[in-house]
Amino acid sequence: MAKTPMMQQYLQVKEQYPDAILFYRLGDFYEMFFDDAKTASRELELTLTGRDCGEEERAPMCGVPYHAAETYIGRLVNRGYKVVVCEQMEDPALAKGLVKRDVVRIVTPGTVMGENLPSETKNNYLCAICVDGGAIALVFCDISTGDMNATLLSGEGCVERAINELGAYTPSEVIMNVSRYDLPDLSLYLDERLNAFVTDKMTDSFVQRNISAKVGTLFAPDTVAELENNKTLGYAVCAMLDYIADTQRTESSYIKSLNIYTEGQFLEMDISTRRNLELTETMRSKEKRGSLLGVLDRTHTSMGARLLRKWIERPLVNPFYIDRRLNAVEELTKDDILRGELGELLRGVFDLERLTGKLVYGSANARDLVAVAATLSRIPDIRRLLSAAKSDELSGIYNSLDELGDVRDLINSAIVDEPPFSVREGGFIRRGYNAEVDRLFTIVNDGSSYVRDIEERERARTGIPKLKVGYNRVFGYYIEISKSFADRAPDDYIRKQTLVNCERYITPELKELESTILGASDKLNTLEYQLFCDVCSRIIGGGNLERIQATAGYLSTLDVYLSLADVACRSNYTRPEVEYGEVIKIKEGRHPVVEAFATDGYFVPNDTLLDCGFNRMMLITGPNMAGKSTYMRQVALITLMAQLGSFVPASEARIGICDKIFTRVGASDDLSSGQSTFMLEMTEVAYILKNATRRSLIIYDEIGRGTSTYDGMSIAKAVVEYTAGKKIGAKTLFATHYHELTALEGEVEGVINYNIAAKKKGDTVTFLRRIVRGATDDSYGIEVAQIAGVPREVIKRAREALKKIESEGKTPVVKTEKPDDGSISFEDISLGQIRDKLRGTDVNLLTPLEALNLIVELQKML
Repeated sequence: MAKTPMMQQYLQVKEQYPDAILFYRLGDFYEMFFDDAKTASRELELTLTGRDCGEEERAPMCGVPYHAAETYIGRLVNRGYKVVVCEQMEDPALAKGLVKRDVVRIVTPGTVMGENLPSETKNNYLCAICVDGGAIALVFCDISTGDMNATLLSGEGCVERAINELGAYTPSEVIMNVSRYDLPDLSLYLDERLNAFVTDKMTDSFVQRNISAKVGTLFAPDTVAELENNKTLGYAVCAMLDYIADTQRTESSYIKSLNIYTEGQFLEMDISTRRNLELTETMRSKEKRGSLLGVLDRTHTSMGARLLRKWIERPLVNPFYIDRRLNAVEELTKDDILRGELGELLRGVFDLERLTGKLVYGSANARDLVAVAATLSRIPDIRRLLSAAKSDELSGIYNSLDELGDVRDLINSAIVDEPPFSVREGGFIRRGYNAEVDRLFTIVNDGSSYVRDIEERERARTGIPKLKVGYNRVFGYYIEISKSFADRAPDDYIRKQTLVNCERYITPELKELESTILGASDKLNTLEYQLFCDVCSRIIGGGNLERIQATAGYLSTLDVYLSLADVACRSNYTRPEVEYGEVIKIKEGRHPVVEAFATDGYFVPNDTLLDCGFNRMMLITGPNMAGKSTYMRQVALITLMAQLGSFVPASEARIGICDKIFTRVGASDDLSSGQSTFMLEMTEVAYILKNATRRSLIIYDEIGRGTSTYDGMSIAKAVVEYTAGKKIGAKTLFATHYHELTALEGEVEGVINYNIAAKKKGDTVTFLRRIVRGATDDSYGIEVAQIAGVPREVIKRAREALKKIESEGKTPVVKTEKPDDGSISFEDISLGQIRDKLRGTDVNLLTPLEALNLIVELQKML
């Protein structure tokens, strides 16, 4: 049997998009057929029915109401499906034959818009990757805001660096010109860590072309020239723009600027560092609460929240721009009233970036326009409050912030205060904006007055006092005259019906009125929609788009400054001194996140001194649970906070610019990639040793734990020597349980011993959380096990075993020959232990009795 015309049309469209679920408009529903219907019914919990399609078996079918389609599309996209929307292109009532239909948009995880976006406070990036020989170009674009960034990587390790860039942007969708299996490590990261929607082998999209012809009207001349000089990057940008135009079925006019950045332009962090420092989400729950972002984010707008996240992900390395940010934050911290009034105004600011994006891509409604106008109405008061600003950043916002009064007035004059959700059903154009709308509105809502006007006018014209205008479904509107006055009917009256007592006539005016009244509602809805589209075009046309985008940027920047100032005041942060020097000096530093969640309200502060000279490496010993990892992370976070332009949790801080931060923290198997704890640890250590520079900040936490004691200690010793040596010489915090490594102080230049102070009384130990000079004298492992709740019988047996081991002198020692270059030997351990015991003792913490006991202990050791 032949397929029905409708089904033939459906299959022709579906053939073009075999990898997508096709939403096919039929009347008031979007229908899905065959396998699409089975998938949608399963994923969306819809009833699966059937439809005759001209074949022996009915086609499986399910559908959703057109007015609720966005919700269902969003659910499918969030589950990793691509959705194609095929719309009716003409009114079915007026169509001759089969209704014309066409694809109006393609929805994917990286091109989703409006309410279906996964987060208001996080950018939703689409990424284009172009691999060309030894170079990789990456382009990231959030089409909902128009934010577009690009970089070109080349040379050794460019795949690893590409993964780091992906970790910074966390795109939800990736398109690439090569097979994903050509880059197995990158592909694994996209699948396992990002769960990104990947389309590979798009060679036709990344073809060689005239780059200037594609981007010349969008970007500044210097940007176009840079893309021409870096063809691989240019092809990736062109592929991105084509993909956006194809999915949105419109040109990429919203993207007016492209930020091309290079390595070294921001503080660099690999994916392990971002995860270990918990910058934007916690490692365990993947939630914002408990992360640095969760502490610093007191923004009032979605735009500000997204910008703050970007600042945290990409701190600066130029002290000039950092100081500009710090000056703005400092000015706001000194004026509580100004900060409060600005915050109150920003609470009424809507997401201008994404509202403008909806206008550009044709998905906005009248409520969105009202939100734009409400946002713009706040700007005059914001500028008034900033008029006395002294810092360059805040005064720059005052001078540059466009009030957009013309756009605001246009919206207020055209759109009612509380419009309906749909723009297809009228009711949102303000009275007085358009005369025809006013006329049709009056007809729809008061058609009887038009009938009375005609009736009174015709009575006066004919002199027939009982002439009346009536209506029925057969003739429509008519004029009724009694038999006695029938001879007075004017010549333009057309007789339609003769009754016993009267005659009924029609006139051209009555037929026009009939047509007007009966079609007024549809005409009104159509006209209102046309006017709405015209208003939208005027809002973003004539250079207004760039003005609105700039205004959104200034508002979001102000919001971030307010957030950082508010947190600084509430949490007693101080302004750091940021410079090009090589010293990190922190007085009474605190961990910003741990402090915020401290149940007793007090966090033990600690000092830090690191440089590239005699204080290159802090070698930290001490038991588990004492606070080593917290301390090291807090140094990294304070450094990062200073470089993003934030005040820091310390009484004083002098931060020498770091180009990179590395962390080797934790010991968790990466089972998905088949890597054991030790293999993962060594892979991360190797990456650090290959990529760290003198200006880097490195955190090593328990290197060498995943293998035998002797192997682990030997590796740890070698890492200390290499990191502190001339090949790197970076500022480093190195935590270890290998107490033998403390002998490296004095033998490897720049290595200084520190430990976490603890007080032991009997079989119990109290951790003081204080970092003090010198090496620890004990690991307190058994005491920690006791605190953790290990059964008393096991604790007792452990103490017995420890005494036996100590009495037999079975202490692990790394045996090395002392090389000519002054590397460390672990000979004369007894003297080293005595020296470390003395250096690690803080006399201010000792009672008189403890001091006497210490002297006795030292005598025994001698």
